[in-house]
Parts: sequence; C-alpha cells; structure tokens
Amino acid sequence: MIPNHDPEPDGPWPSGPEAAPSTVEAIAALYLRASGGDAAAALHRMIADALADLREAEGRERRCERLISRGYVRGAQPPR
Repeated sequence: MIPNHDPEPDGPWPSGPEAAPSTVEAIAALYLRASGGDAAAALHRMIADALADLREAEGRERRCERLISRGYVRGAQPPR
C-alpha cells in the first residue's frame, strides 16, 4: 500500500528489469515523504504494509486451495 500515490493511466510504475531500481527509489521516496522525512518510521511502515500484503495473499491462496479441493470432491464419482 503505497501512501499518497495516484496511479497513472498506463499503470503506476514502469515494468521490466531496467525499471526496478527507479521503482524501489520511487516507493522509498513516497514512504519517506508520507512519514515526514523520518526514515525509521518510513521503514517500519513499509515493513508493516509488506507483511499485511503477505498475510492477505496467503489468505487468498488458502481460500483458492479450499475451493479447488471442494471442486475435486464434488466432481468425484459416487461410491459403488
């Protein structure tokens, strides 16, 4: 969750390997600005956001796995 970021029409960041360093710098600058220039606070906020995103992604993955498992059970042949 990047603070104070307005996505551009073609996406928020350029893609490709050559864009990675500038993307990292841009994200770091946004967090630093949002924390009033306090580097420690910006780092803590970045880590908290990254962990929240990771927990959300893991939750989505678990939900998908349950749906897939239920689909296999529903599609199974009835016992004879």
